[in-house]
Amino acid sequence: MAVIGVIGGTGLARPDGEWLALDGAETPYGPASAPILGAEHWPDVLFLDRHGPAEARLLPHEVNYRANMWLLRERGAQRVLAGYAVGGIAAELTVGSLVLPHQIIDYTWGRAHTFAGGEGVAHVDFAEPFDAGLRQALRRAAAAADVHVHDGGVYGCTQGPRLETIAEVDRMANDGCTLVGMTAMPEVALARELALPCAAVCLVVNPAAGRGPRGVSSLADIGRVVSAARAPLTRLLTAAIPLLQEDRS
Repeated sequence: MAVIGVIGGTGLARPDGEWLALDGAETPYGPASAPILGAEHWPDVLFLDRHGPAEARLLPHEVNYRANMWLLRERGAQRVLAGYAVGGIAAELTVGSLVLPHQIIDYTWGRAHTFAGGEGVAHVDFAEPFDAGLRQALRRAAAAADVHVHDGGVYGCTQGPRLETIAEVDRMANDGCTLVGMTAMPEVALARELALPCAAVCLVVNPAAGRGPRGVSSLADIGRVVSAARAPLTRLLTAAIPLLQEDRS
């Protein structure tokens, strides 16, 4: 059975139950967002909160993505499932939708985005950023758990922490993006550098700028969307973990 690293964020909270810190958060790349957590009721699952503890939440550009991914692999993760809260660009991706993205466009800048350097160039194949086998497992899990998911999406990753202008979202739509978020990169690329197959579940928490009612959704509104999605996300995760752990060699 493969060990699964689950990276939680606004859209994918830690599942219910007792979770204990397995070790500290220090790495050769600085401190991770939080210690890795484990639970007896989720064997061979490691949970990491991307944004850290509630009292010191990290903004997207502040997250130490290298430390997080290195720590997961160091503690034994062999595959990664990441959760993301996103804005919906495509008309069909309305608030509350769950999406399994298949592609990424990176608009970020200034983030420590690679483990390479100092000992020559390291090119990794990133043509298909999300692992096809893990995405298939998530589709099977969604069907088994009676959870509707949109199969496929292009995640446009922006720098943040501000939200985007209407013109920026229009450009992203022209580029082919159907979702917009702030945390998938360099997270997914770093997983690829460490040879950790990765898949993602996105929760649409608000319309992107110009794609819905004017004005920014309040934190309370987003909180209600996240709360409403907790039950289907938990069902999806419960059904998905055994499938993600299957030996695909």
